[in-house]
Amino acid sequence: MASRDLAARRSGIFSRSTIVPVFSHVRRNERPGSWFCGLTKKPSTNVLSLCRQPHGHLSDASVLLADIPGSFTGEQGALPNVGSLRGFDVIANIKAQVEAICKQTVSCADILAVAARDSVVALGGPSWTVPLGRRDSTTASQTLANNDLPPPFFNLTDLISAFGNKGFTATDMVALSGAHTIGQSQCLNFRDHIYNDTNINPGFASSLKANCPRPTGSGDSNLAPLDTSTPYAFDNAYYTNLLSQKGLLHSDQELFNGGSTDNTVRNFASSKAAFSSAFAAAMVKMANLSPLTGSQGQIRLTCSKVN
Repeated sequence: MASRDLAARRSGIFSRSTIVPVFSHVRRNERPGSWFCGLTKKPSTNVLSLCRQPHGHLSDASVLLADIPGSFTGEQGALPNVGSLRGFDVIANIKAQVEAICKQTVSCADILAVAARDSVVALGGPSWTVPLGRRDSTTASQTLANNDLPPPFFNLTDLISAFGNKGFTATDMVALSGAHTIGQSQCLNFRDHIYNDTNINPGFASSLKANCPRPTGSGDSNLAPLDTSTPYAFDNAYYTNLLSQKGLLHSDQELFNGGSTDNTVRNFASSKAAFSSAFAAAMVKMANLSPLTGSQGQIRLTCSKVN
C-alpha cells in the first residue's frame, strides 16, 4: 500500500502535502538526530519494540496508551514490554509540537512510525518511505500483547510461526530481529540462556553472570546490551555476534543455530547493505499491518490517553 493510499482512506482529513511539512517543521526545531534521541540513549527503545512485535495494533499507537488505575490496563505492562519501553516523553513532546501547528490532524501512530524511521537513520541505519494516514486506537489489550509478542524463550519454529501469522516471511523476521543491534534487555530475559543453554560462547556467558545472578529474583532488572559490539549504532554487528554465539537472548541465537535461517544470518553478517535493504522493506510491511483508517479510531490529542 502506497503512502497516498493510506492518506486517501483517511477520508480527506489531511493529505500527504499537509503532513510532510509538519514533520519537516518539527525536525527543524529539534536538535540534529534528536527525533528519538531520548529513546536511543535509553535501554530498549521503542524502535526495538516496534521491530520485534508482529502485532496487529502496532500501527495504531495502542502501545502509547497509559494505564489508568482501576479502569484501564494497556499494553505497556505486558510481560514482553515491562521495563523495556521507554521514551514516551519524547513522543509526547513531538505530539505537542505537531498539535501546535496542525490541531488534531496528525495521529500518534504516524508520529511513532516516522520517529522510528528517523531514529534508525540517526543511528546510521537505512531510511524508508513511511506510509501516512493511520488513525489511533481507542483501546489497548495487555492480554493480546502477551499473546502476540514473541517472548525471549521462543525457538526458531515459534518465531517463524509468530511472524508468519502476521504475513512476514522468515527473512522479514530475521531482518526485523536486527533491531536488536541497539538497546538492552533485562536479566530476567536472558538468565536461562546464559546458565542453561549450550549454544552460547562460554566467555560471553561468563561475562554476563556477575550482572545477572542465577537465583530468580536476584538482579532481574539488571540490563545488558543486546549488541555488545556496537550497542549505539544501527549496523549489522548483531548478526556477526550471532556467528560467534554471542546472542544475548535465547530467541536471538535461535536465528543461527543450525536451522533454516542460518544462511540469512550469514548474508546479513557479511553485507550491511543486504541487511539494510531487507530491514527497510520489512518495516514498510510492518507499517501497513492492519492500520486504522477512514472513520476508524480517532486522532488523539494526547498520545497517552483517548480523547
